Amino acid sequence: MVLCFLATMFLQTLISQKIENVVSFRDIKSESYFRFNYDNDFFTATDKNYTQGYNLELVAPFFKTNPFNYLFYTPKDVETRYGLAVEHIGYTPTSFDSPDIQFGDRPFAAAFMLKSFSITTNLANKIRFTSAFSLGLIGPGAFGKEMQVAIHKATGNKIPLGWRNQIKNDIVVQYEIGYEKQLVNYKGLFSLQVNASTKLGSLFINVSLGINTTFGIINSPFSSSGNSNVFKLFGYAQTLVNFIGYDATLQGGVFNKQSPYIIASQDITPFKGQFNYGIILKSKTLYFEYARSLLTKEFKTGSASKWGGIKIGFTI
Repeated sequence: MVLCFLATMFLQTLISQKIENVVSFRDIKSESYFRFNYDNDFFTATDKNYTQGYNLELVAPFFKTNPFNYLFYTPKDVETRYGLAVEHIGYTPTSFDSPDIQFGDRPFAAAFMLKSFSITTNLANKIRFTSAFSLGLIGPGAFGKEMQVAIHKATGNKIPLGWRNQIKNDIVVQYEIGYEKQLVNYKGLFSLQVNASTKLGSLFINVSLGINTTFGIINSPFSSSGNSNVFKLFGYAQTLVNFIGYDATLQGGVFNKQSPYIIASQDITPFKGQFNYGIILKSKTLYFEYARSLLTKEFKTGSASKWGGIKIGFTI
C-alpha cells in the first residue's frame, strides 16, 4: 500500500520552488539517499496562495556523470554530492470554488520541474554551496487542476472550479545557486548559519538573504567528526528576506502572454519576509521532519500566507 502511494505521488510529480531541500539543517550525511517532501496549507487550516507542493529527491554517486553538472560551481578538494529531483507546486486564490476570475487575488497556477542539483561542503571553512538547474512547465500541462480536484473529492471538500482561469502553458528554465556559512556550533547543541541564494529563470527571479539556527541534538553537516550514525533530534528556525524580480505564478509566463488574469508588475510586493521552523528526527538510516512556514503578502491586494509540510527520507 505504501509503495503504491509513493509510486502514485512520483508519477504525479514527474509531470523550489517553495520546497528548499538543500539547506544545511536538512542535510542527510550520506552519499546515497531518497527523500519525499510534501507541503500543504491544510496543515495550517487554510486553502489559498501556495496550496500544495511535492518534491522527490534522489542523491547518488552515479549522478556525478550528469551533463548538467557542468553548470554547477563545484570547487576541488571538497565534499560534493549530486542529485535529481522532481517537483510540483500549486497556487490558488481564496475563493477557489468560484468559476469566475478572482480580481485582486492571486491567479490559479501550477508548475512541474525536473531538477538537477549539487551540494558542495567545505568542512575546513564551514561553507556550503548549492546549485540547481530545472526544466519544466507552468500551466494546465502541470495538471494542477486534476490533482487538486481529485484530492478535494477524496477528502469531501469543496471542488475547485476556477482552474480554467489559470496561468497558461509556458516553459520553465531555472537556475539557482546558494551559499551558507556556519558562524557558531556550540557543543553540538546549538548552531547559527547565514545564507544567501538567487534564482534566475522563467519561473522566478529573486535574491534571498537569511539566517538560521538549530538547537537540540543537532545535525553537523559542517563537521567531519564521525557522528553521522548518532540519533539526532533538533528544532530549527530560519528567517529570510526575499527581493523579488519576477514571479511567473503571479505575472504569467515569460513567453506566453495569453493568461486570462495576472498580477501587474507594479502590484508585486518587491520585498517578502519568510519564517520557517520545524523539528527534525534522524537516525543512521531514517529522516523525518515536520515543518511550518509563514510568508508576508506577495502583492498589494494579497494577504500573508502559511503552510506546513512533512519530509520522510532514508539512506540507500
